[in-house]
Order: sequence, then structure tokens, then C-alpha cells
Amino acid sequence: MASQSLVTTVHTDSGLARLLPDASQFPSRYAAVTLPVDAAGQAASDLDGVLPGASIDPATCAPQAPTAGPVVVVGTDDNARATLTVELVRTDQKLATLRDQLQRCGTVHVGHGGTTATITTEMDPPPPLDADDTLALRRTVRSESGSAGMTRSMQTLLGQIGDVRINVTYMSFSGGKPDAEALDTLFTTAVSKVRKG
Repeated sequence: MASQSLVTTVHTDSGLARLLPDASQFPSRYAAVTLPVDAAGQAASDLDGVLPGASIDPATCAPQAPTAGPVVVVGTDDNARATLTVELVRTDQKLATLRDQLQRCGTVHVGHGGTTATITTEMDPPPPLDADDTLALRRTVRSESGSAGMTRSMQTLLGQIGDVRINVTYMSFSGGKPDAEALDTLFTTAVSKVRKG
């Protein structure tokens, strides 16, 4: 059964914004900018593949709303048609709970405004880093909107330190090989900055 998702609110948190990596800390070919609050919420929805107000099937696969955030900085490589995104939120959900949910939710169908999409998620071995917990995943969002549709491929590294969740995602629209080295480097940078506070 599908249900209406309630991920519609964005909670500002200036403390989180301080923990984001600076644009200068992104790998050199990614031109990075910090997003304003509204755009940060949209970017976070893109990473989940679930827009606010979307119907989700199975309903138990809906992403949990954060207690604060998101704050987002995005780097773009125009040549590769790809982005590197760092998203920080505060959450009262343990990463292990998210891991359990993702393992149950390998294929999810979402609908929004007459368009539908299929989200497939596969788990990868978690990166060994100085965080309370980490996980890694690959996600594909296939949109059936329009005549051609669109596919977004993502490789994501997630870490949690206290109530701060760190999401670093490489997103490609061309289906090319992910820039794993840049992803790993930026994730290490982001975790280190949150760890230092």
C-alpha cells in the first residue's frame, strides 16, 4: 500500500552549516557552492529519489525527516555531467536503523504529480572511518516521466557522529563510471570536519 510521505519540512540549523566542507576542499574539477535553504531541501530529495508529498510503495520505505537540516554543498563536473554533494542533517535515527530499512527496501516505487519512478538500492561494504557508524550504497532512480524518462545513478557514503548524519553522494546523469577516488576523499574530509566540530 502506498502512503503520503511527510518529508516536507526543512529545519534550519546554523550549527550544521559550520560543519560543511568549504568549496575549496572539494576535488579540483568540481565547482562547489553552498545551497540556500530551499534548494538544500530539493537537493536532499534528489538524493533520496523521493520528492516531498510523493506516494511511496512500500510505505515503510519512506525516508525519515531529520530533526534539523539539511545543509548542502554541491560540486559540479560539467564535462562528466556529474555532481558531488555533501548533505548534513541532525537525526534521532541511528544509522543501523537506516541500514535495516534500506536492506528491506531494495526496490521502491514513488509517484508525484502524475509521474512515477523506480528506486533501486544496493548495499556496498561500509568505508572504515572514524565515525560512530558508516554505510555505503548504490542507488538508481529511473523516472518514467515524459517520453524518454531519465535515469540518475548514485554512489553514496554515509556516516554518523552523534546526531549528525553525513551523506556524500556522487550522482551521474550519463551512466558513466563513478569517481570513487573523489567520493572517498570528500567523505573523509566531511567526516573529519564534523568530528572536529
